Amino acid sequence: MRNYSNKIALIENQRGIYCLDTSIGCASGMANTEGGCYNDCYAAKSAKIYGYDFSKTVLRYFENRKHERQIITQINNVKMPFIRIGCSGDPSENWEHCFSILNVVSKSVKEIVIITKHWTNLTDEQLIKLSKMNVCINTSVSALDRPELLNNSLIQYNRLKPYCSSVLRIVSCDFNLDNEIGHQLHILQKSLFANENTIDTIFRPSKKNALVTDGVINAKVGVFNGSKQLMSKYNRKTYAGKCSSCKEMCGLTLNNNHQFPIKRIKQLTLL
Repeated sequence: MRNYSNKIALIENQRGIYCLDTSIGCASGMANTEGGCYNDCYAAKSAKIYGYDFSKTVLRYFENRKHERQIITQINNVKMPFIRIGCSGDPSENWEHCFSILNVVSKSVKEIVIITKHWTNLTDEQLIKLSKMNVCINTSVSALDRPELLNNSLIQYNRLKPYCSSVLRIVSCDFNLDNEIGHQLHILQKSLFANENTIDTIFRPSKKNALVTDGVINAKVGVFNGSKQLMSKYNRKTYAGKCSSCKEMCGLTLNNNHQFPIKRIKQLTLL
């Protein structure tokens, strides 16, 4: 297997998002579930195609001051109003390292969106640092998450609200209501969308995913980012095109001023 480079870079993905991953690969996600999150992590599948070991997390660094200035210039010139951290890795695997990068790139004119599952939680001290930066954190959750992981994610999502824009990024599915587990997960999913500042992310499973073969979710071929893909689409209106035309902009257009109580999630026995 090939090893990832530890040199940080600003990369435009296929949907037109500019990603500056502070780490690449996801040891936590791959250890949590074979194949990554929900057994179908798109980043893990892409890594496998190109021969990279996604189960090993590689921290990415600036080479020198010149490299820092180059990245800031690149960020300032992107056509989107923000850049994203957490495309092919989760910065929560090493928050301290993430902040070392944020200290540099927060000097740019663009907002920074961080996507995370909170494998480790931010410290109180780090939250105070965060409040001084132009950052929006998308907490990635799904009804498919283990209850202990989901509960922690909801706690962190609410905990972030006084310090930065906090968005609940829900990986949703069209659950089969005729399936007992599917019906339970549908109810849980509805409770997630009852939170404020939510955005919907379409789950794109493989046809061999157990959730598909066991009839827990409904999936059919649809158009995602201009190509036909198998999708389990909860809301038919959820956007699936280029990010430059998306109204939500990873939650930047949402109102993040209110706070709601946390609802604990009961244990569900899945597949």
